Amino acid sequence: MFNEFKKFALKGNVIDMAVGVIIGGAFGKIVSSVVADLIMPLLGLIMGKMNFANMFILLGKEPVVDGNTVNITTTELAKQYNIPTFNYGQFITNVIDFIIIAFSIFIFIKIISNLGKINLGKKKKKAEPPPTTKKCEFCISEIDIEATRCPFCTSLLPDSKEKTPENEEAKA
Repeated sequence: MFNEFKKFALKGNVIDMAVGVIIGGAFGKIVSSVVADLIMPLLGLIMGKMNFANMFILLGKEPVVDGNTVNITTTELAKQYNIPTFNYGQFITNVIDFIIIAFSIFIFIKIISNLGKINLGKKKKKAEPPPTTKKCEFCISEIDIEATRCPFCTSLLPDSKEKTPENEEAKA
């Protein structure tokens, strides 16, 4: 059983998949950072200096400390007082994160599939040589391409430039 597992684990496609998962995880972290640290702050600035990370709805009452109600302004503060929150701002961030990751993967796959279509050092198909024969229109025999008369039925071919009484009559 151990040998079978070893054969399975060391197959090329399993190792390739493991490398892909690791690179995908790192790529996901980069995209998440781009969304959280670059895109969302810019989007928040455009939308009136709003911070998406702090967009939430309290699902409990604000705590009272020493007779004063504590104003909960961040999710961290809500966690500190054990008040559940509905974090729709974080959800919006995650949706944008997903869209960017999905679009990036789409572009990556499109590039890879286009590279697969490019002939990378593969043997090119040789151009077919020009034809050396043609068919006689009268008896359908295969004849030399330069023939002016069919050697089988002796018919004068229409594209012939041979001087014959028939051709001379046609010119006059």
